[in-house]
Amino acid sequence: MQGAVMLWPLLGVLVIVLGFALRANPMLVVIVACGVTGVAAAFPLDSLLAQLGTAFIKTRNLPIVLLLPLAAIGLLERFGLKEQAQRTIASVRSATTGRLLIVYLAVRELAAALGLTSLGGHAPMVRPLIAPMAEGAAASRHGELPEAVRQRIRAMASATDNVGLFFGEDIFVAFGAIVLMHTILTAQGVVVEPLHIALWGIPTAISAFIIHAWRLRRLDAWIAYQCGSRA
Repeated sequence: MQGAVMLWPLLGVLVIVLGFALRANPMLVVIVACGVTGVAAAFPLDSLLAQLGTAFIKTRNLPIVLLLPLAAIGLLERFGLKEQAQRTIASVRSATTGRLLIVYLAVRELAAALGLTSLGGHAPMVRPLIAPMAEGAAASRHGELPEAVRQRIRAMASATDNVGLFFGEDIFVAFGAIVLMHTILTAQGVVVEPLHIALWGIPTAISAFIIHAWRLRRLDAWIAYQCGSRA
């Protein structure tokens, strides 16, 4: 008979949820969550501090890696990247906001399933390209868009990126979550291969694609209604 699984370390997850809900400093929330998890798991204090220090040393250059692409994207926006994206999509007669985002959803999900999770993202792809193109597709059909419609389009563009990444990466066999699930299941005596875990993510990914694509089709109808009611 297997021993009971200790769930107290999961209090760290609760700390993260509460911290983000209260909009506390993310760095502080993560450090407190690590401390709560370590204490709940009876982790020695010196080992906990050593682990935090090691993690800090490994990631101290991460801001530079993140800021350099953002600087390049900022320069591209400064010289008209968003405007060019809007003009390009406006020239495609059959393009609508929903159709454009459905195509991006498919590309994002397939790329994530192949492990190419960096091929997209809010900062490098959604804000400078996808959201302006989605707005341009709507504007080419309905004229000047109300501010509420623009904000809804931007939100759905971000949501599309989230859905494609979240459900697509669960299919990639070397994804960290799959490795974590395999480790936990093995520790509990459940024999399963990582490939099998990844394959079981395919039905969920397909379902997520169908459901969100349906939402994007409804977005087109909502935009038409909002612009028509305004007129």
